[in-house]
Amino acid sequence: MAKHSLSAPPHPDVSPGLAQPIVAGVLAALVGFASSFAVVLQGFLAMGATPGQAASGLTALCLAQAGFGTWLSVKRRMPIVLAWSTPGSALLAATGQPEGGFAVACGAFLVAGLLLLLAGLWKGFGRAVASIPSSLANAMLAGVLLEICLAPMRAVGAMPALALPVVLVWAVTWRFARLYAVPAAVAVAAALILLATPIPALSHVAPHLEWVMPRPEIGAAIGIGVPLFIVTMASQNVPGLAVLHSQGYRPEPGPLFATTGIATAAIAPLGGHAVNLAAITAALCASSDAHPDRKQRWIASLSAALSYGVLGLCSAFAAAFIAASPPLLITAVAGLALLGALGAALTAALADERHRLAATLTFATSASGLALLGIGAAFWGLLAGALLMALERVRR
Repeated sequence: MAKHSLSAPPHPDVSPGLAQPIVAGVLAALVGFASSFAVVLQGFLAMGATPGQAASGLTALCLAQAGFGTWLSVKRRMPIVLAWSTPGSALLAATGQPEGGFAVACGAFLVAGLLLLLAGLWKGFGRAVASIPSSLANAMLAGVLLEICLAPMRAVGAMPALALPVVLVWAVTWRFARLYAVPAAVAVAAALILLATPIPALSHVAPHLEWVMPRPEIGAAIGIGVPLFIVTMASQNVPGLAVLHSQGYRPEPGPLFATTGIATAAIAPLGGHAVNLAAITAALCASSDAHPDRKQRWIASLSAALSYGVLGLCSAFAAAFIAASPPLLITAVAGLALLGALGAALTAALADERHRLAATLTFATSASGLALLGIGAAFWGLLAGALLMALERVRR
């Protein structure tokens, strides 16, 4: 008697294999958006943007991440995730409004984009940027982050009923699930704000883009554009590339940096500040958690890119929500989101004992709020540290 198999005919198991990277990509986009959109909007508003222009900038960033991220994922078949520059947003918030307003700030964004493009196309320039001592670059970033990272403590002192629950939820969630600590803090802050503040109706916050003619000016280009470029390269593009390398991917860096430059320059007239390679969220898409097969993980970055496109539809409401909220509480949430970045920057800045004093001078100057000739403290901090380091070498 012939034996007949009771099992179904073999067929490719497509759905479970695709579900895993798709979910990983959606999670990466949600975490990336929820944990730092408040920082991004805070930076735009500090630059003099209206709530509408801030919403446009956030929408443009999401759409750029969606469009260029999709193109890179499909073309390279690698889990390449794009993100906005969260440290760059902190830089904008700490620098403050330039003379001439948001149009001048958009001019500085355009300069940063062109510098990113140049770093990708001209290997000599890219090597020169990479030769900036990491201790000074991280000290500059730490100085920029310090003021914002003090906001949670100041908010607890000024409005304990609103700020203390946010900080406690952040701390408890960080203990058990660090990845969700900031989104949990954002959710609690949103709930408290909804109870205390009237929020505009959804019908009044439809997604939109606003054109802002960039006005490049030398002071803003040096004081905002150049530090934005350095921070984006040092704290986003280079670590993002390192994440890919750690998982066995070896993309040529030049075209990736050039792509981030093109994306940044393209959205500068819409209020967007900087697009770069993601680092933390890229790890969610590039690791084995996204898919056991390395050749399939690009689906996760594609899913993340498409999810950012959907999240862009929420940007106008997010901006209206931030505009209607207590500014100190929003800054406190942003400070919680950046505490980890501050700790990492300080550690890297002070790791090399030979450069410790120069890094400390860079940190102190960048945190001081010094503004000379219309140029912000971040540039002067980097310059001060570099000069002290040069004097030390001459003495030796």
